[in-house]
Amino acid sequence: MPGPCCKCEGYNCPIEATIHLIGGKYKAIILWHLIGTTLRFSELQRLVPQATAKMLTQQLRELEADKMIERKVYPVVPPRTEYSLSEKGKSLSPILLELCHWGKEHLEDRPPREAAQ
Repeated sequence: MPGPCCKCEGYNCPIEATIHLIGGKYKAIILWHLIGTTLRFSELQRLVPQATAKMLTQQLRELEADKMIERKVYPVVPPRTEYSLSEKGKSLSPILLELCHWGKEHLEDRPPREAAQ
């Protein structure tokens, strides 16, 4: 129910805290692609082609720091790194699925955005 809500530590409301965790430019997209799977960095790059390697790395580090994803590094040459959802990240799956459903339902008739110039 919209309206006043409880205070979260350091935030004015739980929505603000949630947006902080998943509101990065590509965070929700990364989380979406990790639902039910484990992906390597190069696979994420292919799935999120609009993100530069630097930006993708930054978003992954922030998600890891916030305990939304887990990063596993294998001691091989060249190094192999895999990303998967943590339990905390998995708890967002229903919300991300609902966002996808809402987008399909409400954005069908909207023309695609023009490429950034």
